[in-house]
Amino acid sequence: MLSFDFSAEQELARSTVRALLADVANPKYVRECDLGHRPPREAFDALARDGWLGLGIEEKYGGSGGGPVDIAILLEETGRAHLDLGFWLFRNFSYGAIGIGQHGTEQQRKAYLPGIARGEISMAFSLTEPEAGSDAAAIITRAESDGDDFLITGQKWFTSGFTVADLCLVVARTDATGRKHEGITNFLVDTKSPGITVTPIPALGMWSLGTYAVYYDHVRVPRANVLGTIGEGWGELRDYLEMERLCLCAARVGASTAVLEEAVAYAKVRRQFGRAIGSFQGVSHKLADMATWIDAARLLVYRFAWLKEQGRPRNKEAAMLKAYVSEIYQRVSEMGIQVLGGHGYTMESAMSRHYRDSKIGMIGAGSSEIMRNVIARELGLPSK
Repeated sequence: MLSFDFSAEQELARSTVRALLADVANPKYVRECDLGHRPPREAFDALARDGWLGLGIEEKYGGSGGGPVDIAILLEETGRAHLDLGFWLFRNFSYGAIGIGQHGTEQQRKAYLPGIARGEISMAFSLTEPEAGSDAAAIITRAESDGDDFLITGQKWFTSGFTVADLCLVVARTDATGRKHEGITNFLVDTKSPGITVTPIPALGMWSLGTYAVYYDHVRVPRANVLGTIGEGWGELRDYLEMERLCLCAARVGASTAVLEEAVAYAKVRRQFGRAIGSFQGVSHKLADMATWIDAARLLVYRFAWLKEQGRPRNKEAAMLKAYVSEIYQRVSEMGIQVLGGHGYTMESAMSRHYRDSKIGMIGAGSSEIMRNVIARELGLPSK
């Protein structure tokens, strides 16, 4: 039976977390975090205190359970309040609840999942390198066996949120003799480990958490901190990246909704030529288009979350979701500035933050071009 309704419990969760975020992540607070390049620690801690970070984690490890739809609801609401806060949460869900929950040993689950659920452990992800972006399997960061440990050496770029993270999922090569997708292993690395050097990368947006170049110089990692199977990390990464795309897109739908809400409110009160600008067709049609695009993006998010819960094939759908939602957020942010005019262009406006934050969606975590390659391949089109 086809249904577009959430359960009563899910609707209650949405309204409850929205009320909390209105208090702990109000526009003034978000603007201060953004312009001050300051992590929204207070808001993160408030969500942790109320148990929201336990979603996707089994109760026996201190979590509250729940599936992809529940996580998407939380991240949509968090993204509506503050996208960077949503991205802080998503890394814990993708690499903690899903990564450690699915591929971790029992020792790892007991060691890390309760702390993640309480907000005491935050996650980061180190994959991209200077010569391995869209071609992510071309990584050269190496992990060499040394008794009961591995020594990781290499350079990672665009490790966002590293300075608020306690644990980083680092992707490294343990065997360079096979094809590039082979011999890759995932490691859980303490971010305070000796041999790690962190350098900020000034970027256009996402200022609250920032992004960093991270250098690993013979960083010693216990063999017990290998996540999954040695040499088979590339296949396991797909689970994390699939959850990542759902989380990112849910948060961006929330952020897109915030853009529309601000633009509509402004169009109702801003007067020019003797009437509200929302009465002009040139403005009202922009808002109508924005609402339609966002609704379509939201449907893609929850269809994908449902497919994931059902265990259905979804490689094409993941690529469609990532490409469409990222581009819609960028499009509505640009259009929102146009509606607000000069006010939207100022740094005091939330619209300018959305505009800055939106562009990375078409580049990071799989560019729009790569997503279209995936879709075309799934359609059976020749790749050469």
